[in-house]
Amino acid sequence: MPKSFDQKMRILYVWDYLQKNSHESKPVSANELIEMLRKHDIQSERKSLYSDIKCLQDFGEDIISVKGKNGGYFIGSRIFELSELKLLIDAVQSSRYLTENKSRELIGKLCRQCNTHDAQLVSRNVVVSGRVKSMNETILYSVDAIQSAIAAGRKIRFRYFDWDIRGKRKYRDKEYVASPYGLCQDNENCYLLAHSQRHGVTSYRIDRMEGITLLEEARTPCPELTGKALVEQANRRFQMFSGETVSVKLRFHTDLVNVVIDRFGKDIMMIPESEDWFNFTVNVAVSPMFLSWIIGFGSKARILYPQSVADQCKALCMEAMSQY
Repeated sequence: MPKSFDQKMRILYVWDYLQKNSHESKPVSANELIEMLRKHDIQSERKSLYSDIKCLQDFGEDIISVKGKNGGYFIGSRIFELSELKLLIDAVQSSRYLTENKSRELIGKLCRQCNTHDAQLVSRNVVVSGRVKSMNETILYSVDAIQSAIAAGRKIRFRYFDWDIRGKRKYRDKEYVASPYGLCQDNENCYLLAHSQRHGVTSYRIDRMEGITLLEEARTPCPELTGKALVEQANRRFQMFSGETVSVKLRFHTDLVNVVIDRFGKDIMMIPESEDWFNFTVNVAVSPMFLSWIIGFGSKARILYPQSVADQCKALCMEAMSQY
């Protein structure tokens, strides 16, 4: 192998070894790096190694030099801090719309952003198998196609399916055409917010979309999904169920303040009614999922206004009770 090629490879091997093996508590010594290079049939003197380290530092790599008997080199700062990697891995692990295989693949890539010691720490408690995960392996390709359509301002065509009682896909008869505007997560699922000629503003579960094709036709203008309106549209839906948007006044027990803020944000105006109760008003798409959310709090939540929504909630309770 030509000597010039060895020199080019040497600095890459040094950088890769430091990325994978160096740690603040365990710097990599010069002797360890020289021995590593020898295993790759590359001879290196200390002077050449010091030059490689200096070159990497000049390039912008945060390589810290530790003096003394147990000194050496380690990567000071990385693209992701260890706490950030843990956060990202937890998000991938808990995501229901990623398949088990894709979750493992992404977690493996994230673990390669730190040294092997830290990778073992962050992945030690990772549990993927046995969790409820998406069964659609193409979901990331679907997300990529949708984002491309949104950026280009074009419509998309796709197939949509449901699951039957045998766990098989049951495709709906027609192909769907929609104008995509945004992606959002709700109840651990990923949804597309879009405009369709038939339903107007609507949403689709991305893991149940297949064969997404970008059309040449420009998407239909939709002010309800443009700018801040897109976020407001997502916030007022419960598990992406559509329904008539209504201003609803609610009375909640003070035990549920955290629940209200988690659902509607810190800007929601909560007006104390007594020491134990407060009122607030929100614009929501009234659907069975919203009403079920209210019912789930039992006597600690009540719909005050309008009466028509309260009546819908009562009817839903009666319907459920009739099953028992």
